[in-house]
Formats: sequence, C-alpha cells, structure tokens
Amino acid sequence: MTEPSDRRADLLDRVVTYLQTHGIADMSLSPLAAELGTSKRMLLYYFGSRDALLSEAIRASRPDIADLFRGVDDAAGLQEAALALWQAITRGRQQRPIRILFQVLSLAPTQPERYAEVAAEAVTGMVEPLVEVFERLGVPQDEARARAGLLISGLRGLCLDRLVTGDEDRAEDAARVLIAGATTLPPAAAQR
Repeated sequence: MTEPSDRRADLLDRVVTYLQTHGIADMSLSPLAAELGTSKRMLLYYFGSRDALLSEAIRASRPDIADLFRGVDDAAGLQEAALALWQAITRGRQQRPIRILFQVLSLAPTQPERYAEVAAEAVTGMVEPLVEVFERLGVPQDEARARAGLLISGLRGLCLDRLVTGDEDRAEDAARVLIAGATTLPPAAAQR
C-alpha cells in the first residue's frame, strides 16, 4: 500500500514534469489533475491550494545550491561547484526544471499578488546557501552576499540568454568569465 507521503511526493514530481511542459501562467488545477490521473480534490488535499502547490513545485525544481556547494573549502572548489551548477542548468538534470523558475520570475513583476512571494523565495533559496559558503571561505558578509547574488543571478541570466538566442558558445564563454570573477577570493580570504 502506498503511504500518503509517497503519494504526495509522486504527485509533486509529476506536477514539476507537467509544469516543465505546459508552463505555469495558465495553470489550473482541474486540467492538471486530469493530466495526472487524479482529482482537483486530491491535489487540494495534498497541497492545500494552487499557490501552495506551485510554491512547492518551484522549490522542488530549483537546483539544490547547498548540496552542490557542500564541502567547498577553497577557491578552486568554489569554481568547480559553480561550473557544476552551470552544467546542471544548461545541460544536466536542471536543464528543464530551470524553465519553471524563469516563468515565475517573468510573471512576478506583472502579477505580484500571485507570484512575487514565490519568486523572491526561489531567488533567496538559491542565493542564501551560497552566501554561507563565501562567508565560510573568509569573505566578509556584505561582499559574500554580493558575490553570491552575482554568481546566481548572472548564471541564471546567461542560461536564459542561451535558451532564447541559442548562442551556446557566447553563453558558455560568458559563464566561464563570470565564474572566474565571482569565485576569485579577495586576498585576505584567499590567505586563510
């Protein structure tokens, strides 16, 4: 017998797949439920509301920055983890899920009542774990926050450019320059 938590996790996984294909702008629970072979009532039972479901799907689909940067203890490891993030969002397992994040971020300015909070959470959820990594490497808090924001927002923007233009070479070159600059530790931190 399937446990409720297993059923919920399976539904969430399938919701993420659905959103990758159909988008979020016009997401309605009834067509989503029909596509997933369940009912709107069951989606509400497991997730509470459309917005709560969407928030969880976005959280489940974004890269796990804490995991990607776990164990980083020097500038070389930081650069390697940043390159792994770039690979994940452009060619790896995050290539399709990152599109959900792009949709949410593009909807937040025009529909803030529905998407601003979840968009802000998605950005913060990727930046904050990286701030901690920079601080652990000896970068002062304000600079750590700036570098984490630069790295995450810069790579996300380059990934979007790559998707829109198809110019993979330019995006790849720009990502490498961005990563090199953002992961070069200041002298005081590098001496640690």
